[in-house]
Amino acid sequence: QVQLVESGGGLVQTGGSLRLSCAASGRTISSYIMGWFRQAPGKEREFVTAISWSGASTYYADFVKGRFTISRDNAKNTVYLRMNSLKPEDTAVYYCAASWISSVQAMDVRNTDYWGQGTQVTVSS
Repeated sequence: QVQLVESGGGLVQTGGSLRLSCAASGRTISSYIMGWFRQAPGKEREFVTAISWSGASTYYADFVKGRFTISRDNAKNTVYLRMNSLKPEDTAVYYCAASWISSVQAMDVRNTDYWGQGTQVTVSS
């Protein structure tokens, strides 16, 4: 079992930045593809980004390319999401996820094995 705990969410103005962290416990995440999803009120949970076991490969949804950066530190069993140039439409609960899959492009809601509890990100206009 893997337990994931997100932190770092909050309220920020348009154009601002936040860094989310996801701390894992229970077992090492070094063999998992890790990712972030988000869910806005009244909408389905959607994929944001994923990172490979080594960190060498990353994959982003089009709506965050160039603004968000995912990274991981396997020694600390932690994954990060740096979010720059935030927009009001980025407002959502952000979830950390771990998947036992073979490629970052394959990560989606259906094949995620573990979820964190989520952290709220609110971007004011």
